[in-house]
Amino acid sequence: MPRKYECGEIVTGTVTGIQTYGAFVSLDDTTQGLIHISEITNGYVKDVGNFLKVGDVIEVRVLSTDYANGKISLSLKAAYEEQPVRRKTTMKVPKPASDGFNTLRKKLNEWIEQSQRQNATK
Repeated sequence: MPRKYECGEIVTGTVTGIQTYGAFVSLDDTTQGLIHISEITNGYVKDVGNFLKVGDVIEVRVLSTDYANGKISLSLKAAYEEQPVRRKTTMKVPKPASDGFNTLRKKLNEWIEQSQRQNATK
């Protein structure tokens, strides 16, 4: 049974093919993934071959897995980026006015009357 890879996991693989759109990486004897050209490095990549060669052994991060269709998306650049620290943030939410949206309701009639007066004078 082939190994299951988890999203976010960093794994070692071997580059098996280079295409204009990315690089194929063998993760084990039966599993292959793709590093899309946008996941090679930060910035513009004109030629994947300038960054990777067939036979290179590299570390990649698993971005997504679709075992039903046999697809694994990989990232070279994310393997070397630190994962952001998730911090709890507290947001101060203002308390709603005691009358809620009534102020808008009250103003609406006034605005309609103003609009009608302006249209009548035109």
